[in-house]
Amino acid sequence: MKTKQCLSIIVLVIVSVLLPSVYATPTVEILMEKTTFRYCEKLFYTIEVSEVTGDPAIIHIRDQADKGSSAISIPISNQTNPIPSMIPFEAEIFPIGKYFIDVEYAGAKDSAEFDLIDSENVCIPTLMKQVAFSWINDKMSDGFFIDAINKFIDKNIISIPDKINEKNLESIHIPKWMKNTVGWWLEDKISDNEFSQVIQYLINKEIIVI
Repeated sequence: MKTKQCLSIIVLVIVSVLLPSVYATPTVEILMEKTTFRYCEKLFYTIEVSEVTGDPAIIHIRDQADKGSSAISIPISNQTNPIPSMIPFEAEIFPIGKYFIDVEYAGAKDSAEFDLIDSENVCIPTLMKQVAFSWINDKMSDGFFIDAINKFIDKNIISIPDKINEKNLESIHIPKWMKNTVGWWLEDKISDNEFSQVIQYLINKEIIVI
């Protein structure tokens, strides 16, 4: 009889220890790479969870006016999940100020914040990288590439002579070796600032013929 009572007590102790961990709500935490970003930089943070449940993390990013993004579903396959942004901060899309990241995962929630500040960074619109990729793969002429630069990049960054027009697009010439430089830019081996300086120099020296 005493043996049965002892066994019952042991079982109760084991159950009381295990039950809280079995039924505990998973936890989630946002770890910021840094809390201040500048234009041209990319947002990077990590989502840490106490356990992998198979649920996705649902992310919202909102500004200081509480205007938020649509829900972003992030698959959670590990307890530590780096979340890099593929698109840099651009002034045309993101005004300077404070931003908040809200995450919900398996019933748990967390929030983090960061500041976006102005800077003197030269930032070329992401769209231009798609254009540049087409150009280096011979899917776009030299003239249309320069015309895209003229249309999509601020004149304070790259200034194209006013004489460019539809009639002379086919006569515009860019040296073939320039595709190597554009490729380095696409691979983030040179910055937007370095890329714009090279283009402007070649235009000014009439190495790019317009």
